[in-house]
Amino acid sequence: MNIKSLLLGSAAALAAVSGAQAADAIVAAEPEPMEYVRVCDAFGTGYFYIPGTETCLKIGGYVRFEMQLGQTGPLGAGVYPVVGDDDYWDATGRAQLDVTAKSDTELGTLTSVASLRWDYGNNSVWTDNSNSVYINEAYIQLGGFKVGRFYNPWDKGLNGEQDAIASSNTTRMNSIGYFYTGDTFSAGVQVDELSRSTGQEVGVEAIVSAKFGAVAFDLLGAYDFGAEEGAIRALVSAGVGPGTLQAAVVYSTGLGEDFALGSQFNNAYYDEGEWALAASYAFKVNDKLTLTPGATYVWNTEVDADGDWGGDDAWRAGLTVDYKIVEGFSAKTSVDYNENSVTEYWRGFVRLDRTF
Repeated sequence: MNIKSLLLGSAAALAAVSGAQAADAIVAAEPEPMEYVRVCDAFGTGYFYIPGTETCLKIGGYVRFEMQLGQTGPLGAGVYPVVGDDDYWDATGRAQLDVTAKSDTELGTLTSVASLRWDYGNNSVWTDNSNSVYINEAYIQLGGFKVGRFYNPWDKGLNGEQDAIASSNTTRMNSIGYFYTGDTFSAGVQVDELSRSTGQEVGVEAIVSAKFGAVAFDLLGAYDFGAEEGAIRALVSAGVGPGTLQAAVVYSTGLGEDFALGSQFNNAYYDEGEWALAASYAFKVNDKLTLTPGATYVWNTEVDADGDWGGDDAWRAGLTVDYKIVEGFSAKTSVDYNENSVTEYWRGFVRLDRTF
């Protein structure tokens, strides 16, 4: 083999390899266009479209630290809290996550809400602090039709922290309701599941609301079929000067037959007394500071063996201070004096909320 033959053979081999590589060359794929998250402004601020859908999603919630202080506790009870340590105090923490999904349909707006809470503390029975997770709200709403666990109309209270115009444990239940909302007139009716140790009972409530300029009025009624008792409440709110004046009156027919003997349970919608009158005035000092004095007076707070009202009265008066530290971070302080047939005491709390 001479030099010429060797060179020709090498050139042929290189050509063959080059041809094979050209045949097997990898071609980079064109990048797919990126779908950016789009803002959804059809339902207010904070919503965005779930990519690939026409459903709008909003994620929010808050983180809270609270220090409860008082001469008796717990603070979550109504005008009759459990009598305890004269130097009661408790620190609590909470995280709440709210996920709201909305979309337009031919039957109206379709809404779902999933709200979860994580609580640590709430040492209401003087035991070790507890760490609990629970559903705050979980409901579906289509147009005016609403079903699931949600806050009912009794949850609407007065400004401040001194009102006692609803039962503390039944403002959020599993319910089925229909609500009409207009510019000046709104109305709704719902059926509630009332869970008791003896089984499930049924309650029904209805509300009518109207607005006349700066004045708003609610008339709310409910009936507990298990206790065979009802309650009615009127609430009025009006802009007066630099603040908002609110007042409410409540009437409850009783706590149910043989309440004291345990064969029936309390009226789910109002169990503080026969009559209650509450008022508050939220005075807006400036864009950051609001002062709200408030008071509640309850007549006939005790019941006999048949569930009929009678006995002593109870009252509460105090002040709530709200201060916006910065956007999304606020402080609330409340203190009030309470007096009833069992005891008299001071109570209060300091709360910090970071909302998002």
